[in-house]
Amino acid sequence: MQRRTSNELASRARASTISKLTSHALSFQKLCRRANHPLFHITAPAQWINDPNGPIFYRGFYHLFYQLHPFSDRSGPKYWGHVRSRDLVKWEHLPIALAPSTDAGEAEVWSGCCTINGRGEPMIFYTSIAPGKSAQTHAEQWAAIGDKDLITWKKASANPVLSEALHSATKMYEWRDPFIFHDHNRTFLVTGGNLNQTKGGQAVVNIYEGQNDDLTQWKYRGVLFQLPDPKARTTECPNFFKLGNRWVLFVSPYGKVQYFVGDFDYKNCRFQARTNGLLDVGSNFYAPNTMQVPDGRRLVWGWVNGFESGKGWNGCLTVPRQLSLTRDGRLQQEPVPQLEKLRGKGEEWRNLRLSEAGEKLVLPNSNTFELESEVDLLSSQGVLLEFQSSAGNTKPLLIKISRGDAKSTEPALTLPVGAEESHLHVQLFIDRSVLEVFVNGLHCATKTISPPGHNTHLTIHPLGGDARAKKIQVWPISPIW
Repeated sequence: MQRRTSNELASRARASTISKLTSHALSFQKLCRRANHPLFHITAPAQWINDPNGPIFYRGFYHLFYQLHPFSDRSGPKYWGHVRSRDLVKWEHLPIALAPSTDAGEAEVWSGCCTINGRGEPMIFYTSIAPGKSAQTHAEQWAAIGDKDLITWKKASANPVLSEALHSATKMYEWRDPFIFHDHNRTFLVTGGNLNQTKGGQAVVNIYEGQNDDLTQWKYRGVLFQLPDPKARTTECPNFFKLGNRWVLFVSPYGKVQYFVGDFDYKNCRFQARTNGLLDVGSNFYAPNTMQVPDGRRLVWGWVNGFESGKGWNGCLTVPRQLSLTRDGRLQQEPVPQLEKLRGKGEEWRNLRLSEAGEKLVLPNSNTFELESEVDLLSSQGVLLEFQSSAGNTKPLLIKISRGDAKSTEPALTLPVGAEESHLHVQLFIDRSVLEVFVNGLHCATKTISPPGHNTHLTIHPLGGDARAKKIQVWPISPIW
């Protein structure tokens, strides 16, 4: 009998994995019929999804990859799932892009990015985890080359393209999540990590410079930035990019995602932060990844976590958000305008005087909808939005937007706003078990929720004093598949 090589066996194993996920995709429509499964947020065909990876616009498509465990709706060994869209509105699932190369000593393919190298080839960079080794103390950065459709990927023969040997005597812990950017005709790559065994106080973002067109040779340029928070244990999923005339750094430090805005010295490879803040104040947002689209906009997706297991799916990605900066260096996030194409027939109310008893509005008969409102706070410190099913057998969903210390009598998702923000532009998405809220483009919150029932009504309460809702609009939202 002919002896099969380890490469042939590994290829068969990867083909089997793809076949199994394809069979899961056949039941995707059944999953979508479940009461809590999101309809206009990106999910895997089935099972576990976490970090968005490698978003890129290429040959007329927006491509988005993601961390996937194809065999369970709990976290496990990671692969790269893949979706694409022509318009950021309707998406399609594609075959698994990356699977572990077990024959090459690889157990998992963790987060990373996608770029076009100097030879015009699509190229994925990711963190490779070896079997039986701790990701805290050992990792390598690998690459894969894609075909013209980004469907088929071949691991680079030069792997690992970055190894710990680059750091010489410096030991890097939790070294992962490569992200590539360009400046002054030079190619750079950043990774997350820390210098003290994840004990806190030495969480850093490292920077490397490409040495050849193939992007298979790199030089370590040192620490781009060290987080000032003494409690920060490490940095994950760093994204570093130019926005307007400033540079922006995103880090996920085992907690709420932070952003820093400042200046980049490309000669010395150092970043000086001027302002900072949180991308999202909700409890279920992590590991965002960004891309620049042909019209120059910078878009971001984050991972929405916090779902129950045992349902055949777990996790999704946020709606795509576009980024900008205020004059004083604060980050602004807004849902991309393309999402308006998903709107159905809406309802509208104008010039509502808000009283202590609240203004009650009947919403469209759907639990996937978008709400947009313009509210003048007048003498009020904020507003409380109360969503309640007419069946009355579920707890209300409460969202408090406050510029003061006004207290609500029930637990609520709270978005604090500045004392000077007397006008609120609120944009809110409910997708069954997912809630995303945007206020004035400056304040965002993502949270997993119990799906509201159909026939839901909204009551808006001012938080002390008077307020006026100049306009409230609500639309049912269609699925993205």
